[in-house]
Amino acid sequence: MLAAFDAYRAGDAIKFSRYAKKLDGNVLKPWLEYWRVGLRLEDAQTGEVRAFLAANADTYVAERLRGEWLKVLGKRHDWQEFDNELANYPREDLEIRCYAWLSRLAHSDGSALAEAPTMWLEPHELPKSCGELATLLWQRARISTNDVWQRVRVLFESGQITAAKEALGYLGKDEAPDERALAEAARHPKRLLDRLPKHMERRATREVVVLAAIRHARNDPEAAAAALEGSLGARLPEADVRYLWGRIGFEAARFHHENALEWYTRAEDTRLDDEQLAWKVRAALRRGNWPVVLDAIDRMSAEARRQPAWIYWYGRALGAQGQETGSRAYYLRIAGQTDFYGLLADEELGYVVALPETTYVPSEEEVEKAKRNPGLARALELIRLGIRVEGVREWLYTIRYFNDEQLIAAAELARRAEVYDRAIHTADKTQRSHNFSLRYPVRFRDVFRDYARTHGLDEAWVLGLVRQESRFITDARSSAGAAGLMQIMPRTAKYVASRIGLRNYRPKDAIHVQTNIGLGTSYLKMVLDQLGHPVLASAAYNAGPARARRWRDVKPLEGAIYAETIPFGETRDYVKKVMANAVFYSALVNKKVTPLKTLLGTIPARAAGEPAEEEELP
Repeated sequence: MLAAFDAYRAGDAIKFSRYAKKLDGNVLKPWLEYWRVGLRLEDAQTGEVRAFLAANADTYVAERLRGEWLKVLGKRHDWQEFDNELANYPREDLEIRCYAWLSRLAHSDGSALAEAPTMWLEPHELPKSCGELATLLWQRARISTNDVWQRVRVLFESGQITAAKEALGYLGKDEAPDERALAEAARHPKRLLDRLPKHMERRATREVVVLAAIRHARNDPEAAAAALEGSLGARLPEADVRYLWGRIGFEAARFHHENALEWYTRAEDTRLDDEQLAWKVRAALRRGNWPVVLDAIDRMSAEARRQPAWIYWYGRALGAQGQETGSRAYYLRIAGQTDFYGLLADEELGYVVALPETTYVPSEEEVEKAKRNPGLARALELIRLGIRVEGVREWLYTIRYFNDEQLIAAAELARRAEVYDRAIHTADKTQRSHNFSLRYPVRFRDVFRDYARTHGLDEAWVLGLVRQESRFITDARSSAGAAGLMQIMPRTAKYVASRIGLRNYRPKDAIHVQTNIGLGTSYLKMVLDQLGHPVLASAAYNAGPARARRWRDVKPLEGAIYAETIPFGETRDYVKKVMANAVFYSALVNKKVTPLKTLLGTIPARAAGEPAEEEELP
């Protein structure tokens, strides 16, 4: 099977066929058929693809092949067959969506002209179908010069310089910017801003200067602000100046700069996107400016305002201004949820979350039924073979409509197969009936307990961190090279092994359970001793001690605010989940309920004259 998979990935149809012949009756037969058809999909006949889709109806491989087939049909401009298949494809895919608009335009559906430009401001390079659509929209005057420059700004904001140059290709020579100036704006923005062009009447020249200011603000918002207060601001139109203050405020907030809110204010009525508003909220949280918190959340899109983070902080802001009734109403919207903000909302309402009194335990008949489910069987077999990404996708597709009882039975099946990440994820999805022993497993309890005691660590916190790091998969490996239960990086493992006197340590030992937990808990103890707070140590475990220190404030900071204002999205999510996990592990292993707010505590201020860097752990 693995040889067949390798042949498929290599595009070797002959070798694939040779191995596939030996696998008649295998549980993964639908995958073998999918790989067989996929190897020649560009040249496939409609009848062959239809036959596969019919034979494998309601399976993940059928949905996946249908998506790939839609892209082939779109390239062929076979709009009749494309429309037939599109009706049965539920997933959102930008490339397919652009082909769908092209199909409608081919059928003289003028309403597509009004809808299609929404793809234009996607903050990344567009797939070919969208490029074809954009050319058509440009020819029909549905995309203007203004739209081109708007897209270029969005792409520069996201650091997508190559895509920005592509978008500029729509402009004629008389409207296009000087290529050398554009390159300087991208690579050496400060140099361009220090030597502004003599003549900025031409739009392309002004826009390149704005692009340079966007790039400069990403690297040094304070310097960009100084430039905007000087000759740069004097020579740009007022609308561009306000736009740049919005960008500078955003970048400054991510740097935790003390002037971020002031610079946001100078943007005046300029429209800010949801990400800019989110960082305006975070800057206001660090300054305790609750009116700005309310105002910024009010300006977000309806979709953003529904996120638990902003529901919780809106409630906090109302409460801080004495509006207790409104505050409670917001907390109630997310109370009962087992995530970070659901727990905090419960505590604001006066409830300390405990484990459910009743636990749903699936019967053997239910587990056996799950075992007979073809999709779950295929998923587990793929994972067993090491084809994990495909196995996880098959699993997710299979459980998408399961009820609580089916989810818990599937989670128990995964637990018995020692596929703990699927057990945790699946048990986490239940709405009414729950099984927290599946949601929060405790593998290798004796080992974790012993090392936690040895280092004076809270066992619940350690388990919460491991749940987030590896989902208790012993041989887990990240793309960066982190290994094992505690996802130790090779350099860190070597350093810790040396520090604790671990003799004859070899890199391959890092995934051994005892060694991995020993190294991981030793490192966790080191960062905790260095930083003095579990929230800081959690951030350090993910992003490094220097950053965790740098993200503190000049005054003591509420733990929840520190977590919410971590600049790295991955680390911000990581710390929230680790600390929320610790609440439930405390109930499971310590047999006591510890409020999340107690675990978060208060983050101490940066001390005056404190060195920027201490000994940096790897």
